[in-house]
Amino acid sequence: MKIGIDLGGTKIEIVALQENNTGQYQELYRQRCNTPQGQYQQTIDAIIKLINDAETKFQTHASVGIGIPGAISAQTGLVKNANSTCLIGQPLQKDLEKKLSRPIRISNDANCLAVSEATNGNAQNAQVVFGVILGTGVGGGIVINQQVIEGKNLIAGEWGHNPLPVFKPIDNTLNKQLLSKCIDCYCGKKDCIETHLSGPGLLKRYKLAGGKAENVPMLIQHAEQGIVLAQVFLQQYQLKLAMALASIINIIDPDIIVLGGGLSNINSIYDNIPNIWQQYIFSDQVKTDLKPALHGDSSGVFGAAFLW
Repeated sequence: MKIGIDLGGTKIEIVALQENNTGQYQELYRQRCNTPQGQYQQTIDAIIKLINDAETKFQTHASVGIGIPGAISAQTGLVKNANSTCLIGQPLQKDLEKKLSRPIRISNDANCLAVSEATNGNAQNAQVVFGVILGTGVGGGIVINQQVIEGKNLIAGEWGHNPLPVFKPIDNTLNKQLLSKCIDCYCGKKDCIETHLSGPGLLKRYKLAGGKAENVPMLIQHAEQGIVLAQVFLQQYQLKLAMALASIINIIDPDIIVLGGGLSNINSIYDNIPNIWQQYIFSDQVKTDLKPALHGDSSGVFGAAFLW
């Protein structure tokens, strides 16, 4: 049995997979719990409980792979670059291995998403895949010929901490109001792509402009109800996303970009973005596909299971 864990900013998900007699893996078990906000030890405990519950149910010990919103530093063995900042500088792998009394494998959650979709998802027949998480953070993973590219510094695909390309505003008045408010990113820089395209970043900018939504689904609901500020924000969001993805296409020219995370559920993205990004891409035509993850926001958990 293989266990995959997706450690997200708001939820922790587990899946247990078992190989059948045809060599395919079928899902035996899946469960979620809320991520303890800002609590490292409680996060460890929640992961261990999910694993123990699954293994008790099936009376077996499984291989364990975990996708995290960051990476394990090759130099220190500690977590780096995590938007769940309570993980930064922590010996997550060592602590989990000690409690489980076995080795585990950990990789970036966007890498897990990209591998999952490239091997058994909407990018299954693609040579070059860019997998994107649009959620609590903004991550990216690159898979070429079904092999993840991690890079020398373990940051391949981390587009979320580049500056947002200069964009043409949809509404000049709104844009001037927003551009005067730079937002700090947890990485120490200001106005990273993540501060524009993540759920918390979008919501924070909406509130700074006077919006009253308490979460992103409420913001979307406001737009559907005809609230102009919300409508402009979602239009501007898609423009920013198109420009940011255009820069990725200009660099790695992927066959397909697959979107996961909560904001990937905005259905209009898949029709609108390809119509916008053409003008920012250095080509007379753009054949890159844009699709949602086949397994939705659970795609990364399958990729984590297959880290073994």
